[in-house]
Amino acid sequence: MTERKTAVVTGSSSGIGLGIARALAGQGMNIVLNGIESEEQVEEMRARIANEFGVDVTYDRANLMNPAGVSELMTGAEARYGRVDVLVNNAGIQFVSPIEEFPDDKWQAILNLNLSAAFYAIKAVVPGMKARGWGRIINIASAHGLVASPYKSAYVAAKHGLLGLTKTVALEMAEQGTTVNAICPGYVWTPLVEKQVPDTARARGLTEEQVKRDVLLAAQPTKKFATVEEIGALAAFLCSDNAASITGTALPVDGGWTAQ
Repeated sequence: MTERKTAVVTGSSSGIGLGIARALAGQGMNIVLNGIESEEQVEEMRARIANEFGVDVTYDRANLMNPAGVSELMTGAEARYGRVDVLVNNAGIQFVSPIEEFPDDKWQAILNLNLSAAFYAIKAVVPGMKARGWGRIINIASAHGLVASPYKSAYVAAKHGLLGLTKTVALEMAEQGTTVNAICPGYVWTPLVEKQVPDTARARGLTEEQVKRDVLLAAQPTKKFATVEEIGALAAFLCSDNAASITGTALPVDGGWTAQ
């Protein structure tokens, strides 16, 4: 019997990361979830994924803001499963401010989690992927890895950097059976986005539908949110043998945002 693959998905206790974790579990992979919630808060979700897909699912709340936390996550995954076949770097944070007012600590925190954590995680899994001759690394960037918006200097810088990291590691791993790609979502309908809508509507004196269409989706020509299921399905495809020749790419899922 073929040994079950293992996937580590950072920032996967909700939203896009959870959608990807579910999609990979649906492909028969063991899953290491990661987030900032307590184990008690995510236990029901962890058990549900394990029971629904018949795979082993663990949760590790390692702090990815520093290299030691990233090492803890990756070491723990390899200790439990003996391997990490798929790494999805999804964890991230955002802060919005004019550049002259941007707090130094927010700049550093965004670069630490959105970019450096991916670097340390990739560095940790590459030796095993090389030894086995197979691996998949997927970095969740953003439409902001391809284009910029005002007041998001740290986020845009980190996501552009993540695309550069993706291309570099893809070239280094090109003959090692491992692909490295980035998914670049536009606005995705997640619990976090959903919670923002009522507050934005009150602040701007708009209806919730106007907020969705004219504020959040202003740059997205389809005027539709992407879904976490769509992102998950793309991640699952990138992990398949049919995607073996796709590497070093940035794949937008943005309703045409970056086509403009």
